[in-house]
Amino acid sequence: MARDSKNDIRLRIHKRIRRRVTGTSERPRLAVFRSVKHIYAQVIDDAKGHTMVAASSSEKDTTNGGNVAGAKAIGKLVAERAKDKGIKAVVFDRGGYLYHGRVKALADAAREAGLEF
Repeated sequence: MARDSKNDIRLRIHKRIRRRVTGTSERPRLAVFRSVKHIYAQVIDDAKGHTMVAASSSEKDTTNGGNVAGAKAIGKLVAERAKDKGIKAVVFDRGGYLYHGRVKALADAAREAGLEF
């Protein structure tokens, strides 16, 4: 019997989360993806299938996303971009990752910058 990789387990958890968490035009979904080197955040309207706002540590002029400080910077950046587009409230999609470390830092920074979730 083959064992599932960590990513297979994460994807299974992510599917389970996505059954409940969907983004609308009024309250889009703040989705987080975390790799070893970078962290990515998107604000998505699932009704239209459209990414409204995105920010990542792989962009120019951003700090390292492989650590908590980089995740905080991306959380603040995505919240500022969302507020510029008129988005005040979102639903948080942790992407199957534990709400801990970089994912938690991004979420807390987005809340402090003015996003409600």
